[in-house]
Amino acid sequence: MLGMTIFGMLHTAIALVAVAGGLLALVRHGEISFRTKSGRTYVWFTVATCITGLFLFHHGGFGAPHVLAITTLIVLAIAYLAETRASQRRLSRYVAVLGYSLTFFFHFIPGFTETGTRVPVGHPAFSGPEDPALKILVGICFLIYLAGAAVQATNIRRAHRLVGTT
Repeated sequence: MLGMTIFGMLHTAIALVAVAGGLLALVRHGEISFRTKSGRTYVWFTVATCITGLFLFHHGGFGAPHVLAITTLIVLAIAYLAETRASQRRLSRYVAVLGYSLTFFFHFIPGFTETGTRVPVGHPAFSGPEDPALKILVGICFLIYLAGAAVQATNIRRAHRLVGTT
């Protein structure tokens, strides 16, 4: 199906669960946090997505998707460590919230690339990972991430002011 192996389909299914968990966390709580069930679902399924992605070589050997998987794992670890220390330093809260959100954006890069280079079958939307239209779409998603990050940062700042920890 769509030129995917069974392992590739499993990887995609895991990624979709991660994105659903992240989206649910963002809608319900305005942020992804390991302290919520949807946030934990997002984090664990994103970790599983990254690990399974390291074993996929659809475009040849080790490449940009693998680097993105490793980068995502590093950012998730930093966000998690910052979240567990959020009460100790104010900056930690920003690192945690914006880090988790950044990894949510990361899902869209391979998601749009792989989907857009396979669908519709026979006449894919994008010619490949370097297609200018794909780059524009990913750029738009990054701008949406930046806007969301600005809202999240403002909400954190506002919460700190309400508590009197500014």
